[in-house]
Amino acid sequence: MKLAKVHLTSTSVYSQSRHYEVDKERSETHEDYDLRTWRHRMHVNEEGYVYIPPMAFKNCLSESAQYLQIKIPGKRGATFKAKFESGILIADPLVLPIKAMDVAKERLFVPADGRRGGSTRVWRNFPIIPSWSGVLLVYVLDEIINQEIFTEHITWAGRVIGIGRFRPAKNGFYGRFKVDRIEWLDVALDAAA
Repeated sequence: MKLAKVHLTSTSVYSQSRHYEVDKERSETHEDYDLRTWRHRMHVNEEGYVYIPPMAFKNCLSESAQYLQIKIPGKRGATFKAKFESGILIADPLVLPIKAMDVAKERLFVPADGRRGGSTRVWRNFPIIPSWSGVLLVYVLDEIINQEIFTEHITWAGRVIGIGRFRPAKNGFYGRFKVDRIEWLDVALDAAA
């Protein structure tokens, strides 16, 4: 099994929109509630640092495989989509070097139900991180995903799929990233357990 240590750098701003439930205070308006609780839209670890969940990158890679539709040689038209869905493992979040309390917000007039084109709009605050970088650990379990195929998929994932709120795959332009380099290591199969 291979471990890809993927060094990433953002190429656009990043924003999160995690679902949360916090009780509303008495006589608090919806706008006041959002202003008080908007930081709950971020994924934050116990030390207070914002992190990008592993599944954000896993889904990004799977969507990239769907987008690229690269055929597996000798497999009668089968693409790498299923291989990226089951043949890679991303177990650890990418922790960003920024605390939730230091993240700025952007105020947007968005559909109340969160669906594009909704008729009722409300003001909401979302976290905005201008830039980030880090190392993503990806265990490549299926050997049919070689270094060249993996590199092409993760590169395109950062260009056209993205992560987070308002990413390219959702008709936006936030959450794009580039691959600076990839370090490849051979690891034992139980290392990913």
